[in-house]
Amino acid sequence: MLTRITGGEIIDPTNGRAGIGDLWLDGGEIVDAPRDAQAGTTIDASGCVVMAGAIDIHSHIGGGNVNTARLLLPEQHAAHMPRPTATPLSNAGWSTFETGCLYAKMGFTTVVEPAMSPGAALHTHLELADIPIIDKATLAILGNDDFLLSMIRDGASPAMIDDYVGWTVGATRALGVKVINAGAAAAFKENARTFSLDDEVPWYGVSSRKIVKTLQASVERLGIPHPLHVHCNNLGVPGSADTAAATIAAAEGVPMHLAHLQFYGYGTEGKRKFSSAAARLAEIVNGTPEVTIDIGQVMFGQTVTVSSDVMRQFSARGSASPRKFVIHDGDGNGGGIVPFRYSEDFYGAVQWATGLELFLLITDPWRVFFTTDHPNGAPFTAYPALFQLLMDRDARREAAEKLPKSALATSSLMSIEREYSFEEIAIMTRAAPAKLLGLADRGHLGAGAIADVAVYRKGTDIARMLGRAAYVFKDGDLVVKDGEITHYRWGRALRLEQPPDKAMARLLEDYHQQRYGLSLDWFTFPDTAIAREKPFGEIACRT
Repeated sequence: MLTRITGGEIIDPTNGRAGIGDLWLDGGEIVDAPRDAQAGTTIDASGCVVMAGAIDIHSHIGGGNVNTARLLLPEQHAAHMPRPTATPLSNAGWSTFETGCLYAKMGFTTVVEPAMSPGAALHTHLELADIPIIDKATLAILGNDDFLLSMIRDGASPAMIDDYVGWTVGATRALGVKVINAGAAAAFKENARTFSLDDEVPWYGVSSRKIVKTLQASVERLGIPHPLHVHCNNLGVPGSADTAAATIAAAEGVPMHLAHLQFYGYGTEGKRKFSSAAARLAEIVNGTPEVTIDIGQVMFGQTVTVSSDVMRQFSARGSASPRKFVIHDGDGNGGGIVPFRYSEDFYGAVQWATGLELFLLITDPWRVFFTTDHPNGAPFTAYPALFQLLMDRDARREAAEKLPKSALATSSLMSIEREYSFEEIAIMTRAAPAKLLGLADRGHLGAGAIADVAVYRKGTDIARMLGRAAYVFKDGDLVVKDGEITHYRWGRALRLEQPPDKAMARLLEDYHQQRYGLSLDWFTFPDTAIAREKPFGEIACRT
């Protein structure tokens, strides 16, 4: 059935379209305006902005750490019964099921869980399958696992490294590869408590830099569209900007993505030895075209930090608010869950300002991505308020007036006049993420794209406008009207087409038998384990 969205201001940077016009949907696909055809349904979008469905490239929405956070903080979650049946993992307050609904209400239709432990891939995909409406994807974590570190130490060939990386991506149904504080979790097991880019992992004798460069090169050779997704060393500490700068320099012309750069945006200026170094980092990013970044913006209030950076989370446990935490070790990364409340004090204000500076000083919206590192900097439900801050300098100034002047004095934020336009928002949250992830079928409104469409009523209250979509279509299906869910449907998990190398599978079978006394079958699973019709969508690698 044909659907016509008429009279809206269409903003589609990928196809250079900006202005009042019509958009036609035929089933689950966007099509050119048909000749002499009548629409079965017409949506009047007069006074509205029409964009593709939004894409979040970095949000922790599924997996063991996320579930542990729910269990650790039941008091933070409001009950929301009744809930549809047949959602076996939806039994903690802010459930997987509610996650999909909250994202859809804001016009988001695709979200990437950026930290999947390969050994927990089945659990992660079961949980993601429980999230309705939106499509999902995952990034597989490598870089602290014994198998890879041993190969690097022993001088394995690039082809063998590629076979292992490719096998991991294919077997875990991932869309890409992430490295988290490369080598630090392995060093943590040997009682190391700090770890920098050129430090070496005890016993293996390989540096964090070597691990990052090995994985970066392998991802590039394999043609994985999304560059290596890097969680740097020294997250959150004064002087972390030096680490970020060194990691950016290590890209050396090969694509690399740095996660939640705000948490590496700190200098050591002032009497508290804690300051914003965002202007310096923004200049470096602007001058390094092979590097993309997402922000990880801090917003004030209660949240919980969830990370497979076990070394960092162990160090942060003393700041837990409320005073409880979980730290767990594992064969690879392990992880930690530490509740935290960002206060409008000196330190919180510096973090808040640092993220906004990076957003506003990095000039190319195709290379900076909209995230709060949910839930680490803030829950994703803070996105509407963050849009307001980026698009309205008066709103920024009003918010800043409540903060310590000593904190803002370490930052250039108050001198920045820039306001994001709707076109830049559409690039940062639609067109650019689709390009970065290799998702040619979304992020735009051209003919042939899947019919993921978000319609927003214009208004001076940007947070209300972008937080409560007038209409949202997922695969041509109207799922949100006037900010409310109309009905539920299931999305898919997007994975790369990476046929596993049979010789590598045999090698890994022997490894798992010797190391664990278990077959590799305990760590892999068939598609039929996900009890959804067509649970996966296939994405091709670059040729």
